[in-house]
Amino acid sequence: MEKQVINTNGAPAPIGPYNQAIKAGSTLFISGQIALNPETGQIEKDDITSETHRVMQNLRAILTEAGMDFSDVVKTTIFIMDMNDFSQINEVYGKYFSGYFPARETVQVAGLPKGVNVEISMIAIK
Repeated sequence: MEKQVINTNGAPAPIGPYNQAIKAGSTLFISGQIALNPETGQIEKDDITSETHRVMQNLRAILTEAGMDFSDVVKTTIFIMDMNDFSQINEVYGKYFSGYFPARETVQVAGLPKGVNVEISMIAIK
């Protein structure tokens, strides 16, 4: 199976030894994205709603670079610092999908990179 590295300037550059995404055959595995603005290099976490929008915009940029969109997403994982933010994150997240929603789990964690409140990874198939 052929593997292809997917990287775009529309999403933050990796901050470690990984890629934004790997496409293996028709499946795209997207690394967890945080609210890092790729243009400014700054974390956007004024509130959980805007932070989640920034995460979803980063994910969209990677999907686009791979020739996909949110309708191709089959699985997501959401990592959050505080389960009390779940309803606001869920509301923003839901706006990016139409039709069928992907399978998903949401996990509260003890810490996330750069002190963010939410990180989301995705698997998409086209």
